[in-house]
Amino acid sequence: MGCTSCSNNNGTGTPSGCKSNGHCASGGCNKMNTFDWLSKNDIVDVDNYKFVEVSFKKGNRKAFLKNPSSARAITGDPVVVEADTGYDVGSITLSGDLVRLQMKKKKVKEAAVTKAVIRKANDRDLEKLAEARDRENKTMIKARELARNLKLNMKIGEVEYQGDNRKAIFYYIAEGRVDFRELIRHYAREFKIKVEMRQIGARQESALIGGLGSCGRELCCSTWLTDFKTVSTTAARYQNLAINQAKLSGQCGRLKCCLNFELDTYMEAIEEFPKRADNLFTERGKAILVKTDIFKGLMYYCYLDNGVRGKFYALGLARVKEILAMNKKNTKPADLMSLEDYMAAEEENKNDYESVNEVIELPAEVRKKKRNNKRRKNKGSGGQGNRSNKPRDGQKSNNKSEGGNKEGASTKKPNNQDSRPPKKKKPFRRKPKPGPKSGPAPKKD
Repeated sequence: MGCTSCSNNNGTGTPSGCKSNGHCASGGCNKMNTFDWLSKNDIVDVDNYKFVEVSFKKGNRKAFLKNPSSARAITGDPVVVEADTGYDVGSITLSGDLVRLQMKKKKVKEAAVTKAVIRKANDRDLEKLAEARDRENKTMIKARELARNLKLNMKIGEVEYQGDNRKAIFYYIAEGRVDFRELIRHYAREFKIKVEMRQIGARQESALIGGLGSCGRELCCSTWLTDFKTVSTTAARYQNLAINQAKLSGQCGRLKCCLNFELDTYMEAIEEFPKRADNLFTERGKAILVKTDIFKGLMYYCYLDNGVRGKFYALGLARVKEILAMNKKNTKPADLMSLEDYMAAEEENKNDYESVNEVIELPAEVRKKKRNNKRRKNKGSGGQGNRSNKPRDGQKSNNKSEGGNKEGASTKKPNNQDSRPPKKKKPFRRKPKPGPKSGPAPKKD
């Protein structure tokens, strides 16, 4: 479990505390959870450190505060702490010498810590904090509506109420500077609280809201990642990834932070590969590099035949270096692959399965004959009013040739049931040419 407040005290098998059912390690209990293994193992800290790490709203915000001996607060206790106006309620996530290491990592000086823990939180403080958390969603919806009515180019991403319900922090995203002085007046009049506006980036918004990544796990920025390093497309090129913006972007719309996680391993592996090995020259012609498999140590080449790629050849690093050395001495090998490598590849590609041609014999495919639509149109059917097969006037019968009937050819008689005479063609008449227009005769000169 992630913290000591989830210990099972009721004996029913259900953890108490944050009611996250024991899934604190996945970030459910605390988004930026830090495991205090010293307090978990009941190790007594001889030199008790006077500062503690306090988490607000399940890890959305953390701060280092003084822990006086009068408070008697330890890791996992809900505490009431000092704020700029009023007080706030949080939970101690780290205490002892681990806080010293965290402050050194985040470069926080002891002289800069001014606020302190007042006391442990009682039931009334926790009820008031729960009321503040219930107001946050409704406040965010109304805050977005007011910002839209004022036509401000900004987006309210998250709202966090203080434990005493006197102050709220509005986290917003904007491309540039926004004049929200009028907006603050509307917020103060609508919610009757003190308003604080904080501008955040797209990565910070994803860390506050949370979600699932393409890997199926919770977002790194909302569970354990605290510092956001610059990510460029160069990291994707070193890892032989396709430069596809849709696949390389995370929930925030920026490049995924996990592109930097394995970059050092790829950089170390690439150092073993030869440089300037894009082209290899053999007696067959010029071969170009298609792709590189970094962890298998293979480089794939192919020949170009009239601009068309041919068969791919997987070459090891030793073979590529050998060909490059030969090309440097103005000599060319017979082929990309040596005879030994070619024979070994043929052995691997041999089919080790039994032929099923003589074991299974499929029946011959039966195809239906296509009907001749032309014959069906000319062919009459009895009693249905179709036209007879008798040729029309001026037309020759299909069964007759110029010299008469063919040998063995039978002429079809017209159907007796169809007594209608064949239609005759109307004679073609030309239209008369129009004569001279009627009118008075032209005058003679």
